[in-house]
Amino acid sequence: MTTAPEHSPTMARSSVADRLAPYAPLILVPVLAIAGLIAVQNPASWLTLTVSGLAMGMMIFLMASGLTLVFGLMDVINFGHGAFVSVGAFIGISVLLTLGHLTNAPSLGLNLLAILAAVLAAMAATAVMGWAFERVIVKPVYGNHLSQILVTMGGLIIAEQLIIVLWGPEEIYFTRPEALKGALTFGDAAIEKYRLVTVGVGLAVFAAMRFVLRRTKIGLIVRAGVQNGEMVAALGYRLRLVFIGVFIAGSALAGLGGVMWGLYQEVITAHMGNQAMILIFIVVIIGGLGSVEGCFIGALLVGLLQNYIAFVEPKLALVSNIALMVAILMWRPMGMIPVVKAK
Repeated sequence: MTTAPEHSPTMARSSVADRLAPYAPLILVPVLAIAGLIAVQNPASWLTLTVSGLAMGMMIFLMASGLTLVFGLMDVINFGHGAFVSVGAFIGISVLLTLGHLTNAPSLGLNLLAILAAVLAAMAATAVMGWAFERVIVKPVYGNHLSQILVTMGGLIIAEQLIIVLWGPEEIYFTRPEALKGALTFGDAAIEKYRLVTVGVGLAVFAAMRFVLRRTKIGLIVRAGVQNGEMVAALGYRLRLVFIGVFIAGSALAGLGGVMWGLYQEVITAHMGNQAMILIFIVVIIGGLGSVEGCFIGALLVGLLQNYIAFVEPKLALVSNIALMVAILMWRPMGMIPVVKAK
């Protein structure tokens, strides 16, 4: 009878690179900002571009955050997500145009009250639209990605045509509320007031989503459903209702993003949601499926990079986001902070 070989366990110390790897995505935004400062070489211009890029990134995050949860939890490729952006923009701006006595007042409080009313109307309308969209269009094609692409794209086209029927085919131009016009100056840097508001709204929504997902029971169910939906259902939770709730919430957030995006551009069109879908999908992919944090970081990277590149070398601005996506996926093929494996 032979004796068992002696075994003396050893503890291998992780390298610095291994210990820092989980936090690597968090430092990409400040690294990009520093690189932008080096490339721009003008602190005043850099500050203006940085705030503009953060504002743009926040709006992209508002539009994309709902889609990343739908993609991760429900495994649904929803090309119709842009319809909620367009509808939210048109409803929100229509409300603002009817509240001219508030938007034309020099009071910041009254202006923000008008925007709040527009946002609530847009979110309510797109939430109802999202419920109907999921019931009628998405539900029959669960589990079939090709069919999802085709029918949701069809839903987007129908929504665009309905917008044209209701509001007309022409672009609608408007101006921002009175107190949000113009810019604040810091030395030689000029920062638009509206962009500061946008950054604040984006941070507030991100904080709220993170709190709900991390600190509440419904957030726990959603996160567990993203990672292992079958186990959540086996524990007795009605995951189907969670699916519908997430889809409705994602649609409402897209409506919010549509209003903010419309105010950013000061013009709305029936096709604006479709045009924004390129940036939205880039952010969802590089952030990682089902990851709100990854979506947030990805949106900031897209916004900052596009502004810096457009200033330094305008001809490269059109391909900067694709190049960013390629670089991120070569580094982390499943995105920066993936929650679920690609299905």
